[in-house]
Amino acid sequence: MFAVLGWIFFGLIVGVIAKLVMPGHDPGGFIVTILIGIAGSLIGGFIGHALGWYGPQQGAGFFMSLLGAVILLGLYRVFFGRAAA
Repeated sequence: MFAVLGWIFFGLIVGVIAKLVMPGHDPGGFIVTILIGIAGSLIGGFIGHALGWYGPQQGAGFFMSLLGAVILLGLYRVFFGRAAA
């Protein structure tokens, strides 16, 4: 339970950093970018644990979380960017 809460809090930070890494207009604004960062952190943590890169008591790595958030943000821009423009 605390691991998921940690990923969510960590995702807030990762979402802000993902926005800085990928500047530009996002269809949903800053809040959606942070939510995508949370999702990227959760997905990055899940993939890292599934591949055995992290132990059961370790959180998702910063790089994996940031990579997940940047990929999700890019996909979000591709699929929803044109509809909002």
